[in-house]
Amino acid sequence: QVQLMESGGGLVQPGGSLRLSCAASGSIFGISDMAWYRQAPGNQRELVARITSGGSTNYADSVKGRFTISRDNAKNTVYLQTNKLKPEDTAVYYCTAQIISTDRWQWRDYWGQGTQVTVSS
Repeated sequence: QVQLMESGGGLVQPGGSLRLSCAASGSIFGISDMAWYRQAPGNQRELVARITSGGSTNYADSVKGRFTISRDNAKNTVYLQTNKLKPEDTAVYYCTAQIISTDRWQWRDYWGQGTQVTVSS
């Protein structure tokens, strides 16, 4: 069994910051790409940022220059540092990872349960 667990969401004022974390655990053999998505009420889930196993990153245009994705391969953890938050960043943030487990021995996308980020004064 493989699980992804997010943490770090909450309520923050506009202009504030939050650091989201997502730790993968279980019968993990290897992890490839890791990413953060978000979904606001009434909207489709959208990609926020992605990071490869080698550390290459890409971002949605709406968060470039404000958000930073990083990972700690030794801890099987991906982070999202969010700065200069805006009300339109309010959403449930989900992490996802491409993982090969010792249970299935095939690459598969796993998702966390999501963490709420609310930006409001």
